[in-house]
Amino acid sequence: MRDQALFDKIDLHLIRVLHTVLTERSVSRAALRLGMHQPAVSAALKRLRELAGDPILVRSGAGMVPTDAGLRMVEPSASILRAAQVLFSDARGFDPRTADTTFRVGASDYLDPLFLPQLVAQIKAQAPLCQIEILALSGHWDYHFQLGQGDVDVVVGNWLQPPQDLHRGELFSDDVVCLVGKEHPAVRRGWSTEDWLAAEHIAPTPTHPGARGVIDEHLAGLGLARKITARCPHFGLIPAMVASSLLVLTTGRQYCERFTGQLPVTILPCPVDFPRLTYYQLWHERTHASASARWLRERVKGVAAALRKD
Repeated sequence: MRDQALFDKIDLHLIRVLHTVLTERSVSRAALRLGMHQPAVSAALKRLRELAGDPILVRSGAGMVPTDAGLRMVEPSASILRAAQVLFSDARGFDPRTADTTFRVGASDYLDPLFLPQLVAQIKAQAPLCQIEILALSGHWDYHFQLGQGDVDVVVGNWLQPPQDLHRGELFSDDVVCLVGKEHPAVRRGWSTEDWLAAEHIAPTPTHPGARGVIDEHLAGLGLARKITARCPHFGLIPAMVASSLLVLTTGRQYCERFTGQLPVTILPCPVDFPRLTYYQLWHERTHASASARWLRERVKGVAAALRKD
């Protein structure tokens, strides 16, 4: 009877607050993400603590961390929220004109600088009540874990070998080329493999823990290593850095072509033979059958295909 009485006090909103507070590890950040006032989130957390008989989240230094009981609640709370979304969205079908779903996309702008702006524009045009969160791929963000937790719907990027335990859809593949400033010596005299390896390279900051990136991963397989003297987490800023230096950016041709008419840069062939860069969208089994997630994946696929035709 006591357990039933406790169960009757729990609603879906409370579960959402629980999961958000635990994943954000901050009442203030949880309030921003939920669109609530901070005192309301604090009041909900107080109720949750009373129901659990546990602090759930405790202070540690300047931040907060989940208790052992709180950590055990992360996965069940994510499952409940995802199940509720699938249950009701699939029951009534997904109508983008009236849906108020929040879409979460993990992506960098490696694919094309126009990809994310056009994806957001298309979603807002077709599903005006929906919210969109773009989550940057970084070395501090475990996209595989976040997909499994239901905290992100789809991740877009390139991999030599995409994870086998995730669903994936190929978006397109592209040639590997080099972007350099027009005053780079290689523009006049060309370069050998040795010249290219010895040049000063700029590379993106790794997108997930332990990642080397597809360029350096392939080079390692050949027993080679290039000289990276600059790294930047903002891929869209790298071409401007290349334009005003002797740095070399090695990436997909389509990305580089977006900048040749805007900056004093040019495209050179790469003297190392690379496999084509292949861009994918990845998603977890938990969202595979979701009507709203399927709609999102179709938008991702469609925008990528349209850019490829430009």
